[in-house]
Amino acid sequence: MRQSLTVVALAATLAACQSSRPMPTAPALPAQPALSVPAGAQSLTIAASPEQVRAALVESASQRGTPVVQQDANMVVIERKMTDANPALDAEFGPSDNGDRVIRVRVRFTGAPCSTLAVQDLAVINNARTALEQSFVLPGNANTMDSLKGLKSRAEQSSGCPAV
Repeated sequence: MRQSLTVVALAATLAACQSSRPMPTAPALPAQPALSVPAGAQSLTIAASPEQVRAALVESASQRGTPVVQQDANMVVIERKMTDANPALDAEFGPSDNGDRVIRVRVRFTGAPCSTLAVQDLAVINNARTALEQSFVLPGNANTMDSLKGLKSRAEQSSGCPAV
């Protein structure tokens, strides 16, 4: 009887010691924003982390000489100045006669280490960075979708994740 009480007491002591130790936990990921895909925007899922997507996008813009005008944890905005006259854009959106006309590409992204949703939208900006600035949303097309697919390919190459 005395041995069985000793065994029970030892088991209770051992259980108490084990339960008092904190369990190791995975490092907390920063909270990721929820994204919507507005009409005209393009989106796809990338087998990489949001950080890898951002890095791939910034590196690609740098290699092409495209200025990154904004870079946040979950968004990159690039702009390309249009230097030549464009009668079609003048007819559609009016002239940009008091400042530069730029094409602005905004890519927002959110997700987890191997699954990031990327949303790309485009705009024509007349009279950029002036008091007369006007922004016009452009619908995505096959060329801009190819660009987004190129981002997917670049980000996935270094991610170590299975492709989606």
